[in-house]
Amino acid sequence: MRVIAWLVEGTWPACVDAVRAHAPAADDVVLLHVSEPAVAGLGHGAFAGLLGRGHPGHDPGDRMEESGERSATALLEAAAGRLGGACSRVERGGRAEREVVAAAEGADLLVLARDGDRSRLGPHSLGPAARFVVDHAPCPVLLVWPEPAPDLATLPPPPPPHHD
Repeated sequence: MRVIAWLVEGTWPACVDAVRAHAPAADDVVLLHVSEPAVAGLGHGAFAGLLGRGHPGHDPGDRMEESGERSATALLEAAAGRLGGACSRVERGGRAEREVVAAAEGADLLVLARDGDRSRLGPHSLGPAARFVVDHAPCPVLLVWPEPAPDLATLPPPPPPHHD
């Protein structure tokens, strides 16, 4: 069984725990992290446009890229340690939602955490990236709460009755 766990800063422990709880017999676990190059691109652009073009060694975009790479490596190492079993670690770059969907091709299960408003139940608990992945994943999806789920009292009220 091939399981992909999409790991994002702040919610990755819940995904790793879900793999351990719901797919303990998986023989191929992939811990996936996606870095968006647009973040460092902002630093490069700001430097080129505003801070001067003659000092390439001072480009903050370079430092942002290096910092992002170190952070992703540390996150994947921590996740592998928490999983406590065999896994592969994959770092991809690009639009997160598209990279996750592409990585899930051929998988038996994709695990991801809610990334929106987690204070109440409902569709707003999914941000745009997770919504895209849930809607387009080419395999079954296990969607987890990064912390205990909100109380059922947070459900929105039912729609008013329809009268003809």
